[in-house]
Amino acid sequence: MIYKGVEFTVTAVAPGIWKWQFGIGDRVIAGKTEAKLNLLAIRRVQLRIDRELKKAEREHPASLDPSAGRTSEKS
Repeated sequence: MIYKGVEFTVTAVAPGIWKWQFGIGDRVIAGKTEAKLNLLAIRRVQLRIDRELKKAEREHPASLDPSAGRTSEKS
């Protein structure tokens, strides 16, 4: 699945237990969550992706901003 340009997977490993994984840049983040419904597990992963994207933006704002590095010339 893809959320905000980030590909992620959610896989059932036992009843109510889901394994998830996604990558941002060269980092791979993985974990497990408990949820009875797969849609709840997916939503939890999407929220985690949101947190990691915000964290990446704070740490490397220029790498995520397409206008970074441009300068305006004044005469």
